[in-house]
Amino acid sequence: MSMVRVATAQYPVDFLEGWNHYVDKISAWVKEAASEGAQIAVFPEYASMELVSLFAEEVRQDLSFQMSEMQRLLDDYLALHRELARQYGVYVIGGSYPVRLLDGSYRNRAYVFSPQGRVDFQEKILMTRFESELWLISYGDQLKVFETPFGAFGINICYDSEFPLLARRQVEAGANLIIAPSCTDTPYGYNRVKIGCQARALENQCYVAHAVLVGDAPWSIAIEENCGRAAVYTPVDVGFSEDGIEAIGEWNAPCWVYANVDLARSEEVRVRGEVLNFRDWSNQAVAANAEIERVNLGTP
Repeated sequence: MSMVRVATAQYPVDFLEGWNHYVDKISAWVKEAASEGAQIAVFPEYASMELVSLFAEEVRQDLSFQMSEMQRLLDDYLALHRELARQYGVYVIGGSYPVRLLDGSYRNRAYVFSPQGRVDFQEKILMTRFESELWLISYGDQLKVFETPFGAFGINICYDSEFPLLARRQVEAGANLIIAPSCTDTPYGYNRVKIGCQARALENQCYVAHAVLVGDAPWSIAIEENCGRAAVYTPVDVGFSEDGIEAIGEWNAPCWVYANVDLARSEEVRVRGEVLNFRDWSNQAVAANAEIERVNLGTP
């Protein structure tokens, strides 16, 4: 059973009128994905940060204060998503959440909720300048692969998708789908992640599901502008789409983007493809580790 229908969100940021507004919104999104047959539903990076709209103006304008206040909502956030995954029988990757550890540091976590009630998470490994210099979020150091009846998947949160070794390790550990929740405030940022996602799909001959945050939030100093297109990318080979794009949304339009993918096909193309990028990865090593020869081409 390797066929799976993936829903990846172009999720809009809203100014919430209260906790019940948030419950109704997330419930409606998960219900819609399930009604369209989705078995995995992916929300983007920092989608949880719209919860900051529930706090007073003095909290909304203070990055440190809002991260501290967010901890008061974490248990309710987890309970809501756990129940929705169980109710609708969908694996839900929730919008990532800044979580405070016992030592006082913060990590950016994408929680995974299974229909059976299991909850786990993948932390972001590499921080952007905003996260490390202004938000003071620390890097994670543990990669995971999540097993499901459809096959295994890994998570690369936003910036992580721009570095090849993380997805490589996860694919080597059995993941045929990489999930990339992102939050980007400019087309430059969106395209960096998009190009990273397609590069990971190309070199690992796997699927990549990219979720994005969209819309403006002038009340926020963390996610004030958000843009992009959710998508599902594939290996670029015979039997897949010619451009490696299985599905992609309209720019900044709130919606789910759906794709039916057969995770077993990524294993097949690694054996029978026109090129064997995944197998040939190690062939880079001899040249990559050898001393560079400098060639003087002369001067005019």
